[in-house]
Amino acid sequence: MTIDFEHVIPRDGSNSVKHDGRAGYFGTADVLPLWVADMDFASPIAVTMALAERAAHPLYGYSFYPESAYEALISWLKKRHNWDVQRDWILMAPGVVPSLFASVMAFAKEGEGVIIQPPVYFPFFSAVTTNHRRLIENPLRLVGEHYEIDFEHLEKCAADGARLMLFCSPHNPVGRVWSKQELSELLQIARRFDITIISDEIHADLIYPDEQHIALATLAETSDKVITTVAPSKTFNIAGLGLSCIITSNATHRQTIKQVFETLHAGNTNPFSIVAFEAAYRSGEEWLNSLLVYLKGNRDFVNEYIAQHLHVIKVIPSQGTYLLWLDCHHLELSDVKLRELFVREAKVGMNPGITFGRNGSGFMRLNIASPRHVLADALERIKQALN
Repeated sequence: MTIDFEHVIPRDGSNSVKHDGRAGYFGTADVLPLWVADMDFASPIAVTMALAERAAHPLYGYSFYPESAYEALISWLKKRHNWDVQRDWILMAPGVVPSLFASVMAFAKEGEGVIIQPPVYFPFFSAVTTNHRRLIENPLRLVGEHYEIDFEHLEKCAADGARLMLFCSPHNPVGRVWSKQELSELLQIARRFDITIISDEIHADLIYPDEQHIALATLAETSDKVITTVAPSKTFNIAGLGLSCIITSNATHRQTIKQVFETLHAGNTNPFSIVAFEAAYRSGEEWLNSLLVYLKGNRDFVNEYIAQHLHVIKVIPSQGTYLLWLDCHHLELSDVKLRELFVREAKVGMNPGITFGRNGSGFMRLNIASPRHVLADALERIKQALN
């Protein structure tokens, strides 16, 4: 299969948040959009064909999830992650973020503590605070050039009345793929303090060579309270279709989350989400393998360019995701001035690190899932702005 990731597909006018939403977020549309975490690449042709075939049928009524969709997911998880998932462990959900919110509502009462590990994807914060749960921060530690979990501090957080932990694996935005040792230590702490872990593994398929994603649930004991969220959305660039899965072997946990969704009447999806979900997991592997090669090339290109030409910016080495975490502290700018530099001077739209928590101050998040010449343009703009 020949896949052209260099081809620019115009997205203006498609109601794209990443492209059409630039003016609202940055105050100007005159920026290269390298922010929102979706890709500027066409989804697998198998997905496009499945959607076109379904669209050709002129009735779009209420739909249910066919067994073939579950089978496609189960086969994918076994082949890509060596995870044996049973059919009845799977609960379909309207997205990973709604699953985070529902889990907070299901497993922590108002006022009870929920642990997160900033800098982290910003809905982790709002899932806790908008539901009036107590936010407990266990900041990741930047040790040399990579981030680590502060397990000593995590244990103190767990002892502070935490009922739940929202865990990001692989981690957005810092790009860590957690090791077996780290995951095992995390489980030991959760076990001692009877904490439920919601493991957001939406980026699990986007792993660079020499790294391996380990599903937390594969290391868990029967009594451990581990709930995993997965989705084809990041992997196959179908985030707008909004279908994900919650996986847990604990029937009580599944029912508890299901009840939360039912109180919101949020259990239904649309027929297009279903066919894209199945087509992606059943026929998208060759496309993904090609994508990972291209993304590695993008990552290495950005790393080399910044090392050669942008010495005041440091890239935190990424093990997974198509998001790079840029350390801009040597510019000695406030977060407001840092944003202005990139938006007004360089005309490059990235996510300010401060939006991922106060530990993200002085950083920027760069989405590298675009044609390489677009990234080259962005880096040249930043170089000229700094000069």
